[in-house]
Amino acid sequence: MAQKKNSSYTLDIYPTTEMVHVDGIANDSVWKYAKVARDFYMVLPMDTSHARVKTEVQMTFDKNNLYLLATCYKALPGRDMVESLRRDFDFQKNDNFIVFIDPFDDQTNGFAFGTNAAGAQWDGLMYQGGSVDLNWDNKWRSEVKQHADRWVLEIAIPLKTLRYKKGVSKWGINFSRNDLKTTEKSSWAPVPRQFPTAALAYTGSLIWSIPPPVQKNNVSLIPFVLAGNSKKFIPASPAEFKHEIGLDAKVAVTSSLNLDLTVNPDFSQVEVDKQVTNLDRYELFFPERRPFFLENGDQTNNFGYSDIRPFFSRRIGLGIPIEFGGRLSGKLNRNWRMNVMDMQTAKQDEIGLPQQNFAVVALQREVFSRSNINVMFINKQSISYHPGKDSLLPLYSKYNRNIAVEYNLASPNNAWTGKQMLIKSFSPGKKGKDMLLAGNLQYAGKRWTINGSYELIGQNYNAEVGYVPRRGDIKLNPNIAYYFFPKGGSILTHGPQLTSTYFFNTKFHQTDHEDLLTYLITFRTKATLSSVMIDDYVQLLFPFDPTNSGKDSLQLASIHKWKTIGADFVSKPQSLFTYGYSFRYGGYYADGKKITASGNLGYRFQPVLNITLYATYNQLMLPEPWGHTNFWLVGPKIDLTMTNKLFFTTYVQYNEQLKNTNVNARLQWRYKPASDLFLVYTDNYLNVPFAVRNREILLKFTYWWTL
Repeated sequence: MAQKKNSSYTLDIYPTTEMVHVDGIANDSVWKYAKVARDFYMVLPMDTSHARVKTEVQMTFDKNNLYLLATCYKALPGRDMVESLRRDFDFQKNDNFIVFIDPFDDQTNGFAFGTNAAGAQWDGLMYQGGSVDLNWDNKWRSEVKQHADRWVLEIAIPLKTLRYKKGVSKWGINFSRNDLKTTEKSSWAPVPRQFPTAALAYTGSLIWSIPPPVQKNNVSLIPFVLAGNSKKFIPASPAEFKHEIGLDAKVAVTSSLNLDLTVNPDFSQVEVDKQVTNLDRYELFFPERRPFFLENGDQTNNFGYSDIRPFFSRRIGLGIPIEFGGRLSGKLNRNWRMNVMDMQTAKQDEIGLPQQNFAVVALQREVFSRSNINVMFINKQSISYHPGKDSLLPLYSKYNRNIAVEYNLASPNNAWTGKQMLIKSFSPGKKGKDMLLAGNLQYAGKRWTINGSYELIGQNYNAEVGYVPRRGDIKLNPNIAYYFFPKGGSILTHGPQLTSTYFFNTKFHQTDHEDLLTYLITFRTKATLSSVMIDDYVQLLFPFDPTNSGKDSLQLASIHKWKTIGADFVSKPQSLFTYGYSFRYGGYYADGKKITASGNLGYRFQPVLNITLYATYNQLMLPEPWGHTNFWLVGPKIDLTMTNKLFFTTYVQYNEQLKNTNVNARLQWRYKPASDLFLVYTDNYLNVPFAVRNREILLKFTYWWTL
């Protein structure tokens, strides 16, 4: 039971002394003799046979690089389906090939590399046994060549890009192929259809004839130079010229342990957050996108659940300059993993914010076959902070600390997963009721998915460097789903899902509940349709403006009940024209009514241009003083990809709730692997009257220099 499921699937890899030309042409002599992985298994639409679409993979290596050649044959005539040449494309909307690499064969962490059929690159860090963080970026090369009956991909991954243990000659590996014309997803080592092909529990084995070479002097320096101009128009202020230099460094302490250093980092080139209309009582969550925080960041940023994060790196330096920082992270051996980080932000006299230091120490121990225990300590400390009693400036905490431990369960076949965690916070003036206890257990079978979770959060629990929107709650969250598999017809699967969320106070008095019943239909074309019924109950724990627009608030402890119906549809991804919609109609606070309609329209002139229009409309019908309120959120996005190294993106977001229109345009030229030139232009406008609030233009140059 504890053995790796697909240990019998092996691919031998031998070294080469010949030069391998990464050109998508399989004419290097090494490919005549390299072992071939073939006979892929179908994962979708069904996992009961070999794949209809034929794929062959070969691998070799030299002292510097790991090479891969994938020959992707076409089962049906016609052009391949791709969105664009944009990096990190949507897996579901592109014909693609991906390799998943697990150097420690721990079935938990690894790397993913691949391209779509047009040559757009896709790479990410793997965590939690099958999730991929696409915000990670590193040095590697690829080339794709098209033929009438196949497309051929050739990849070179520098061994310095990977993290692995010296002397280990067996890695976990799997290959995934997505073909939209046949609606078939396949993998070399078989994966049950309820799991992604990225599931590391189902990797085969890459057997090295000799252990991969240890990389010496693995040090990379990544300097940047930035120049720009910004101006505030409302209220009017003089234009400000911005010029900065900074440096990131990556030092491989061992082949599996990496030291990241940064001085005066700048993240202006990072894509803007997608805005949403906020009608919720609690803070919204936006993911981390800044490169420095990403490698091995899962050990800290993914500790807990989506609504319980004792550490959330976006709390560091968002709008506040970071002076310097460092992180030592990676594997100590197969069973032990660590992540130690220290960051310091600058003092801001105009708002009275002192220098602050953020320190995190996380240590993870693998137990059993795929489970682990993770311990983490977080410390936020204000430096030389002595606020005056009569100061009109905001007051900041002198320190906030959290110590946390969690056990992550993952069975060998991934059918059973779960978590149990305990966290305690330490803050000045807060004693007692400062702990958090939470856990869940999930079973994922081919027909049944069953999950139960709970949370107990003390009223004084405090995570200033985390994301915990609710406190003083007990939460129970069971859900169950069942899937039917018709033997024929246009429907692939269908079935119901029931999710219940109940909140209680510490005396076990119910304050909220939501019962959500969904019936999901998945068509053989990969289009989906679902119907939704929702029952809501809320007893307010604090006064709340149901429009979040600054009008009057509903009273504390007032009770509100309503029901909602709705439907969602997503069109088949094979079409050049794609669309989707979501509709909700039902009650709202104060016996009001709420209508929400959202949709997206997309058209691709593949592989060069991809145009998408997102829109959301909310209509609130409430008694006075709120009355009828309408909120539009419209966000057209244009992706122009001249090559797989030259990208232009324009994002326009009209937000009626915030009374703001944002324009963000970004030109990126990847002139060398992981080295870029960015030109970024940003405007913010008042909606009524239409006038410029602020404007900024930046030019940023980065260079990845490997010593």
